[in-house]
Amino acid sequence: MSPHKAMSAGRDIAITKHKSPFDSVSSTMPVRKAIAEKEGAYFITFTCINWLPLFKLCNAYDAIYTWFNHLKQQGHYIIGYVIMPSYVHAIIAFSNTGKTINSIISNGKRFIAYDLVKRPQQHNSSLILTELSSSLNSTERKEGKLHNAFETSFDWKECRTEKFIQQKLDYIHYNPCKGNKLVELPE
Repeated sequence: MSPHKAMSAGRDIAITKHKSPFDSVSSTMPVRKAIAEKEGAYFITFTCINWLPLFKLCNAYDAIYTWFNHLKQQGHYIIGYVIMPSYVHAIIAFSNTGKTINSIISNGKRFIAYDLVKRPQQHNSSLILTELSSSLNSTERKEGKLHNAFETSFDWKECRTEKFIQQKLDYIHYNPCKGNKLVELPE
């Protein structure tokens, strides 16, 4: 199969890997650390595989909104969020539904990943699909997995005070104003 350029909103674009802004501290980030509680407010971050801007490339921001709507139907509350081209920050107040917060986030990532893989398949964008399949390790390949859309773990911090929640809300709302400056003002 010959490689194709990625499609985004009907335009051809090239895929480039983005270096994580957290590379210098990546060894201190939690990896697969379970959240012991089944309820509470948490600041979570999950990242597309290899920091690829998959939400932008696949025009899949709506997949996050669909997941948020599902969470709300389950009794959870979305306090604040930002969807960047390659990652999501969200503050979510989880209600006790009997499921662990880790499984709720993992299931959400899996739900969104199916959508992220389906869109390039529909547009015959083999370059994106090749990138997502090249990130698989040998165990994942043996298990029959075809693509990785997200980094395995996600970062989280418990929000115990209103001050901390406000600090994280300010952080996520100003996030698009930094670096590549997707917007000038958080409003």
